[in-house]
Parts: sequence; structure tokens; C-alpha cells
Amino acid sequence: MDYNYKKTITATELKTNLGRYLDYAIDNHEIVITKNGKKAVRLSPYITDIERYLAVKEEALDYQYGGKKVSYDEFMAIYEKSNLRMEFINGEIFLLASPGINHQEISGRLHLIFAEYLKDKACKVFFAPFDVHFNKNGFKEPDVMQPDLLIACDTENTVNEKGRYMGTPSLVVEILSPSTKSKDMVDKLNTYMLSGVREYWIVDPKEKIILLYGFKDCEIDEFYNFKIPDILKSYFFEGLEADLAKIFTL
Repeated sequence: MDYNYKKTITATELKTNLGRYLDYAIDNHEIVITKNGKKAVRLSPYITDIERYLAVKEEALDYQYGGKKVSYDEFMAIYEKSNLRMEFINGEIFLLASPGINHQEISGRLHLIFAEYLKDKACKVFFAPFDVHFNKNGFKEPDVMQPDLLIACDTENTVNEKGRYMGTPSLVVEILSPSTKSKDMVDKLNTYMLSGVREYWIVDPKEKIILLYGFKDCEIDEFYNFKIPDILKSYFFEGLEADLAKIFTL
């Protein structure tokens, strides 16, 4: 269990300011009480048995998988036996949390825009969870990621015998959350650019903006920053547009 703040006080301080320190603890702070110069007891917020179970389980999973450096083959062996959502980036395993409601609403609106645009076209739109193996130029092992949305135009010849897509999407979309922001804006940007993706949208629900990167020859060719009331125009797909005011409607 993570706390916002940890504080060490003496037993005398606790007796003198009991109400104050109870409020501290209720507000998700941890207080360590010392007696005769030694740590004696800990005062922390009350959590139910189920909350305690979930916290311990989450910490165990993070210890078992999160942040582990493994090979691509080792990752696939772990992934095949797990029910967890996870990604493999630069040799490291990242566990994926469930998205929030705002994330899902934005994803749904974008999916409708893509699906309408792709009617009668060979390309297809997919949404997470959907594994993609990105083969980066100059790297031996691929990254395995689950973009929030993607458009693939090569599914006819890139689906293996297990029904898995093994191609390279033309467009990928990531919807930011506080826990994924730096990864989406740095590591994934680099992976998508080096693997032959042509266009990358980074959707920021908090700031209500969309960053659009256009890639050419594994380098950034164009960059745009769209905000309300802009109409986003795709870098790669002619005629594909998105009204930001409608995407970020509450």
C-alpha cells in the first residue's frame, strides 16, 4: 500500500495531538510512533480485508513481472501462461491497468470515426486488447504492445496460424493516463517510429489535445498539435478527419 506521506513522531506527540494525527492517517498518511527512541508502532489508514488482499496481490504481481528484463521468447512464454494484460518494451515487461470511463468513451468515439472512414476500404480498425509485435529497425527483438486503437492495412498476409496479427499498423492511437504518459510519449513513440508505423496519435484527455506524428523512413516527418475547436486531418489517410470538440465531449 502506497501512502502520500510518511511521518515519524514520539509517543508523547501522539498523546498531545491525537486528533490531528488521526486525521493525518485517515488522509492516507502513515505515521510511525517511537518510544524511548525506538520505532514502536505504526498508525495507518484502515483498509478492509478485500482491499488488503488486492493490494498484496498487486504488489506480488508487480514483483513477479513488472519491470523484469527478459528476452522476447521468455516474455512470450510468460504471456502465454498468464491472464494479465502486459506489454514488452525494450526488453522489459509492463503490466497494464484497466482503463477508466473517460478513456473508454474517447476510444469509442475514435473507433466510430475510423470505422465509418474505412467502410468499403481494405484497411481495418482494431482496439485493445490486441497484441502487435513491432519489429524496430536496428533491433534484434520486437516490442509487443497493445495500442488503444490501430488501423492495419496488411491483414490479408500477416495473420499467422494462431490467428494473430503479425504485421505493422499504418496508424496507432494511445490515450494517455497518468501512469502511462511518459511511456506513451517517449518509449512507444520511438517504437512506432522505428517499426514502420506511418502515423501516431497521442490523445491527452486532461488537456483535451491530440498530438499527431507523421513518420517517413523511420523518422519524424511532420508533427501537429490539435486542440478544440480544431479539426484533425490525418497525415497518412487522405480524407480522415476528427473533430476534437466531439471527441472530448463530456
